[in-house]
Amino acid sequence: MRLHTAGLSIRKTVAIWDLLGVDRSHGAVWNWVHTLAEAQSDPPTAEPSRVAVDEKQIEIDGEKKWLYAAVDTEPKLLLEVDVFSRCGTDPAAAFLHRLTQKHDVAETVFLVDAGGYLTALSRHDLSGRLDYRIRNHFEKWFQTVTVRIDRFHSFWRDSQSSAKQWLRRFRHHYNHERPNQELDGRTPAEVVQN
Repeated sequence: MRLHTAGLSIRKTVAIWDLLGVDRSHGAVWNWVHTLAEAQSDPPTAEPSRVAVDEKQIEIDGEKKWLYAAVDTEPKLLLEVDVFSRCGTDPAAAFLHRLTQKHDVAETVFLVDAGGYLTALSRHDLSGRLDYRIRNHFEKWFQTVTVRIDRFHSFWRDSQSSAKQWLRRFRHHYNHERPNQELDGRTPAEVVQN
């Protein structure tokens, strides 16, 4: 853990352990790092001006589920991520409610791609508009998550709660550990906290 927190990637940490004769997989080290990370506040509380919200269908133990996510478009901070059994206005409203509990979004403009979100936003007196152009970064985020999921398995082989736990860990990794090219190599958390 100290090697990783000192700035080494998980892969390099595993390589050093290999040199020392300690056999640990990349996945084991990743799980340890993110289990410790769950004790930290994540993500930092934000007052975003624009937030992109979207959903993507995923598969958990052979059942279709919906991954919802919200990203602050300027610092690229992943504000919230969750899994629901279905998509539509009610799950979108529940997801947005969680955002209002964690972040000051009273003045935020939500960028969405479907009219159902506009209904969900109005339930919480939030402002939103259909916007496909600015949301391109958000589509890249879903591609990143899909690649990460595919590295471990092509679909979740466990419960919905384990998928949520993995996504919380990924959110921490994305916000605090993964340098972002668009942010000059800084993490979204570094941008928000500075």
